Amino acid sequence: MTEYTVEFVGTDEEITVSDKETILSRCIDEGIAQEYSCRVGMCLACSAEIVDGEVTQPAARGLTDEEREQYALTCMARPQSDLKLDRGKYPPSIESDVVRREQADDGAAADD
Repeated sequence: MTEYTVEFVGTDEEITVSDKETILSRCIDEGIAQEYSCRVGMCLACSAEIVDGEVTQPAARGLTDEEREQYALTCMARPQSDLKLDRGKYPPSIESDVVRREQADDGAAADD
């Protein structure tokens, strides 16, 4: 088992996470307020941009292959090196989903 340092950009928070545990589970253990919801890699609430370092997250079904290189779903991601993560940064796929839902809601309201 190897341990890595995970630093959260813009905060003074830093944790040590083994390559056998998820970043989210260690955040919860350490009392760090990391957003999450489903804990199975689908909702993207726990998303963080990977500023530096590498993770493995084969079960992160909510991300495209390209997004897996740039974003970590902390509920699934296990560090493979020391990391710098920017929490609350969401991949383009979720941003476009939000815009589509808002546009659909606006269209439905206009029909009323």
